[in-house]
Amino acid sequence: MRASGTFEVTAFTPTSVEPDVATALPVGVATIEKRYAGEVAGRSATLFTSAFDQAAGVGTYVAMESFEGSVAGRAGAFNFVHSATTTGTTRESEFFTIVPSSGTGELAGITGTGAMTVEEDGTHRISFDYEL
Repeated sequence: MRASGTFEVTAFTPTSVEPDVATALPVGVATIEKRYAGEVAGRSATLFTSAFDQAAGVGTYVAMESFEGSVAGRAGAFNFVHSATTTGTTRESEFFTIVPSSGTGELAGITGTGAMTVEEDGTHRISFDYEL
């Protein structure tokens, strides 16, 4: 099955982390809150880590999200993880999976993959290819 929606970031809160290993890209950690609308509706709390050069748009992120809401009308909660690398002009090495055994309520037993995209106009989209 497939469900999709749009989302917006409602809070982005950086956390001070200073790894004791110096690299060419700074490592950052933040918490993020999002709101979702469409077939995927609800909210999420995210732990976001990255090594990223903001000026060049180059780096990699890894995010663990805890989602609460509904997918195609089924209510519950679950975790999903996603990551990607950007080179300044491309987005590659994307990874997205629903964490097994993390579903609750009508989403208990959910498994699958998904994707996130950002359109040229700034619209953020999410989709899940899932099974229950």
